[in-house]
Amino acid sequence: MSTETAMPDWMRDSNWRPPGDLVRVTTIDLHTGGEPLRVILSGLPPLHGNTVLEKRRYFREHFDHLRTGLMFEPRGHADMYGAVMTESTTADYDVFFLHNEGYSTMCGHAIIALTKLVIEAGLVQGERVAFNVPAGRIESRARIEAGRVVEAAFRNVPSFLYRRDQVIDLEVGPVKFDIAYGGAFYAIVEAEPLSLSLDESAYARLIETGRTLKHAIMKTMRIEHPFEPDLSFLYGTIFTGPARRAGHHSRNVCVFADGEVDRSATGSGVSARAALHYAKGEVGLNEPITIESILGSTMTVRAVEQTTFGAYDAVIPEVSGTAHFTGQHQFWFDPRDPLRNGFILR
Repeated sequence: MSTETAMPDWMRDSNWRPPGDLVRVTTIDLHTGGEPLRVILSGLPPLHGNTVLEKRRYFREHFDHLRTGLMFEPRGHADMYGAVMTESTTADYDVFFLHNEGYSTMCGHAIIALTKLVIEAGLVQGERVAFNVPAGRIESRARIEAGRVVEAAFRNVPSFLYRRDQVIDLEVGPVKFDIAYGGAFYAIVEAEPLSLSLDESAYARLIETGRTLKHAIMKTMRIEHPFEPDLSFLYGTIFTGPARRAGHHSRNVCVFADGEVDRSATGSGVSARAALHYAKGEVGLNEPITIESILGSTMTVRAVEQTTFGAYDAVIPEVSGTAHFTGQHQFWFDPRDPLRNGFILR
């Protein structure tokens, strides 16, 4: 993979050089189904810890300004998403994830994009990659054509239906929902009874309703991961509805973190949906379903194995999708810049 670009003549003729006291952070950016991923390549201080959760905790306590500086404006935007990838003693890489509110427990679109990155960059040999993420161990495989990863699939952590057929009263009236886990916890609700369209025209209302529902549930219901307190929180709201294209199962829009709208179908979200549909008898083992995003991009998911996870009946979902490179960046942090740590207006 080559990322070299020619410097324009007018820049080569200049004697200007950036000030030497700028902090430099280099990234490669990709997207999966339209959802961005900013992968930090260099410029990070050493991250102490033996596990990915310990590394994430250390980063959060000491370097959260780099998260805000790279995710927020002026370098990012309210819906930017990032990943920190470090060496691992038990997998190919330890990875944790960044967004506008903080840190994710699992991210499927990122795993698909990272699989493309590490294979095409020659960082791993072959077509399989193992990642440790906060939710557990993820194994992915790539479909490679002419040296390019044209599709990636990963087997997720055990996923399960956490709460079934719940109702909460909002200003719009009673709202029915389920909560399912696919590496993160999601409230899953049908869009049609809320008069929500699952496309760009309803973008602002999706954010508002998703936030409102998430925070209302958080106030009234305790979310507990079977083993890890750091994963015990409601991450987002997934609105579901009919597919727009023949042969697809459905469409969904995920509103997560602080009102971020996932442009992809959401890898951990479709994992949660596979667990929900399997638990309700609506899909069987190894029955693939293709789910559309707000943009119409897709991910395909199937439950490949039954298992248990703590006290819960669970499945192992397999999710597939496609990622693309969008750029390489060297970001500068000027110690004299009062806005160097970023801001969000939305």
